[in-house]
Amino acid sequence: MSWKVTVRHGPRVGREKFGSLDDAIDEARRRIEEIQRDGGLPTISAFRKHTPDQRVEARIEISGPGLIRSPEGGIDVMGDGSVIAYTGAIRKETIRADSLDQALEGLREGLQPASEQ
Repeated sequence: MSWKVTVRHGPRVGREKFGSLDDAIDEARRRIEEIQRDGGLPTISAFRKHTPDQRVEARIEISGPGLIRSPEGGIDVMGDGSVIAYTGAIRKETIRADSLDQALEGLREGLQPASEQ
């Protein structure tokens, strides 16, 4: 049973495998905190103004074991340092959270196999 964490930050894409969901969530937290320390994105103007809270700086995706219908979700780190957690890959469902801790806990619950809940 392995969980994959994919980090998309700018032009870089990195992938790592972990033996448990807890280890994958811990790695996601470490990477999010690292990205947040980098300082964020500026406002840009291209046809219209895009503020840092509207721009995705990085996306951390977690996918579970299995080939068909494996659990998938992740967290978008916005240009202002805020985070948006979601489950799903094609049909993303946002997880309501006011903090990184809440976002990661909601993601953990959303990815956990039904047999472990």
